[in-house]
Amino acid sequence: MTNKIFSLPKYSRLRNALLGLTVSFILVFNPDSSQAADTVKGGQLYALHCALCHGVSGISVMPNAPNLAKNEGLLQPDLSVLASIKNGKDAMPAFNGILSDQDILDVIVYLRTLN
Repeated sequence: MTNKIFSLPKYSRLRNALLGLTVSFILVFNPDSSQAADTVKGGQLYALHCALCHGVSGISVMPNAPNLAKNEGLLQPDLSVLASIKNGKDAMPAFNGILSDQDILDVIVYLRTLN
């Protein structure tokens, strides 16, 4: 005797949709270790692209630039900081197309070591 409420095709589609969402979530929000941020590379990129305005040690040398050594501008999630760096903010130019997302994440992990 089969129960029409729990018909297989209906729940099969739901199960497949949930499985697809779960796999997508894992791939997007749980990157493998090859995607881990690199503090050393972040420091090198910071010295090349950021230190002129933000200072070698994160103490800003340009007026109105955040003092990164005091976490100014860093008290937000990495993706928000990434968006600010990619798109530019105030006097800071956009780094979209200059640095990859992974490069920017490397810089962010380095910035979090400055304080």
